[in-house]
Amino acid sequence: MAVQDIATYSFKDTFSLSKVQFDKACTINHNEQINAYAIYWIQEGKGTYNIDFEEYSFDDNVLFFLSPNQVFTVDSEKIKTAYKLTFVRDFYCIQTHDAEVACNGILFNNIYETPFVKPCEKDTAKLNFILESLVEEFQQNETAQYDMLQSYLKQFIIHAVRVKKENHVIKEDTETRLFKDFSLLVEQNFKTLHSVTDYANRLGISPKSVTKHFQKLGTKTPSQFIKNRILLEAKRLLIYTDKTVKEIAFELGFNDPAYFTRFFTKAISKSPLQFKKEY
Repeated sequence: MAVQDIATYSFKDTFSLSKVQFDKACTINHNEQINAYAIYWIQEGKGTYNIDFEEYSFDDNVLFFLSPNQVFTVDSEKIKTAYKLTFVRDFYCIQTHDAEVACNGILFNNIYETPFVKPCEKDTAKLNFILESLVEEFQQNETAQYDMLQSYLKQFIIHAVRVKKENHVIKEDTETRLFKDFSLLVEQNFKTLHSVTDYANRLGISPKSVTKHFQKLGTKTPSQFIKNRILLEAKRLLIYTDKTVKEIAFELGFNDPAYFTRFFTKAISKSPLQFKKEY
């Protein structure tokens, strides 16, 4: 990898900012399972990334957002300038602050839509200003540094949400609110609850009503949504852990490992072991 300069700033291993400049185009190939929240800003460059086994291509000036446990693979990239922000829940909890910044399900924990946000020239200037302020604050040694750093991170996320909303129609009606509530429940319980009825009961509505809400949005059925989340976690565990198929089956709430194998094989036309070997 031909690198001209890497500048990294960090705060107590909970929040960091890195700026990377390449002296020429380069290609990096690696796999990584994200263990913290991460924001990547590719200011100049292009490439193809694989996020949770889905391929995404980009060209110049894009931001993308990763949540803990997502799988990130660089298929190809030619980058000149890029920033990376990483933070853990203890530094800034997305769920806790969602009422303030409204990014949960839009930027982070959004594993069902294209994760890229493309800022215009005006937005780029604002985001650059926030990053410059972050760098200055990282270099301070004041008692209120944590609060200032968190404040700048919050500003960066809020502005990214605004950019996302300007470029993508994000409805705020009954259907989308229920979809968000349903997806959050699935994220919290998919290892133990596998039926639409389980989630409908927690939402206080009938399974039929949940299905109708999904139909209005033109998205997958609720049962397919649950199934896809289980499959995604199964793939992550197969690739990034040494757990056996039997152990993974039990972890994902299957009492019968053979049934889990049939479930997985039917969905992707490969057995768990075949998928692990080929990937």
